[in-house]
Amino acid sequence: MDDFDVVVVGGGPGGYVAAIRAAQLKLRTAVIERDALGGICLNWGCIPSKALLRSAEILELFHHAPDFGFSVEIRQAELDPAITRSRQLVKQMVDGVRFLLRKHAVSVFQGSGYLLSGNEVEVRPGGERLRTRNVLLATGARTRELPGLPVDGVQVMTSRDALELRETPRSVVIVGGGAVGCEFGYLYRAYGAEVTILEQLPHLLPLEDEEISMQLERAFKKRGIAALTNTHVVALLPGEGGAGVAVESNGERRTLQAERVLVGIGVQGNSDGLGLEGAGVRTEHGWVPVDDRMATNVPCIYAAGDLTGPPLLAHVASAQGVSAVERMAGLDPAALDYEQMPRATYCHPEVGSIGLTEAQARERYGAVEVGRFPFRANGRALAMGEPEGLVKVVVNRASGEFLGIHMVGAGVTELLGEAALARSMDATPEDLAATIHAHPTLSEAIKEAALSARGEAIHVWQGR
Repeated sequence: MDDFDVVVVGGGPGGYVAAIRAAQLKLRTAVIERDALGGICLNWGCIPSKALLRSAEILELFHHAPDFGFSVEIRQAELDPAITRSRQLVKQMVDGVRFLLRKHAVSVFQGSGYLLSGNEVEVRPGGERLRTRNVLLATGARTRELPGLPVDGVQVMTSRDALELRETPRSVVIVGGGAVGCEFGYLYRAYGAEVTILEQLPHLLPLEDEEISMQLERAFKKRGIAALTNTHVVALLPGEGGAGVAVESNGERRTLQAERVLVGIGVQGNSDGLGLEGAGVRTEHGWVPVDDRMATNVPCIYAAGDLTGPPLLAHVASAQGVSAVERMAGLDPAALDYEQMPRATYCHPEVGSIGLTEAQARERYGAVEVGRFPFRANGRALAMGEPEGLVKVVVNRASGEFLGIHMVGAGVTELLGEAALARSMDATPEDLAATIHAHPTLSEAIKEAALSARGEAIHVWQGR
């Protein structure tokens, strides 16, 4: 029997980051992981999908080679080498996580963690029992099968299945217009597939600012990606060589045919098989609720990441895990503000945002100022051949603070750091306007949008 200060159940971005931070704080730490270190994000989500999207970006650049003075013949564009590269990158990063845990003297156990109590965890099937002062549950979430859309991994896929698909489908219908749907829609279209994205709500990326979502929809339309919004799936009609997807939109039903169907919505927390009921840990609809200290209802048992419910983001999981172990170590970190969490979608153009949408800000605060700056007026964007884009800021008229920063365009996810810093520091448009940005850079668009909120943008006409 081993003794630890904290046992982390789950080695994903919530778990392994928390374990490293715990070790830095001199806590004796163990991680139990039943599959691969790095969790879904590193192995079957964030990292491999971004590697594939990079391949799609390069392929698209080749298609635009004449714009830059090159004559290029693309004889073939195969998905298989891109998949191979993505898996190689995953292995490299998993090895890196394993190395870091070893260097921090974190004990790693292969298996599933099962709570015998708040202070004892069994590793199954091995049977090792770990005594601990604290437990951090970070087991993540998994895809939930939807009624009428049984997943077989062939005709009907999840994103995990798609990350192993080595041949580009001739056609694909994607159920869900969130980040997963938009990213895979862009990927498959870049490789030549006919793509249709279905979304129940009025716009793609329905959690984003409406103006940003509409600009993305226009960009997708130019690329030949069909987006059917206000549309829901009625039934799946399997057939040889493909499937029919019966959908209803505005009271009308029709059937879409596709070689593959990708389900990009619906997840559930991995709260089963953990011994939560026996340990007295409360769950709600499969999620484990926590307070602002990341504590469950049972003393000494904490939870972090997707297991606790939305927002289901890797960086949120890491922040939650760090917050939990710092409290275990006797520190007093500030409670996490989930409106301060940046959101990123890596299709092309990219979408990045933080804070309230314009509609949310007006509903909560009433009077707001809105500033906009288009990429077509940004020198770096034009030099890159990427004129599609917009930076939009929403400002509280009374206090002058930023309520939301929303962006669509090439590389905007890399601008989220400045946007997040501006919000966390309670910056005002005056603060950003007074900050000198290097020229020419995409980041100048944030400064200009801030100036625009004051009616003082330099490189776009706002009228008098």
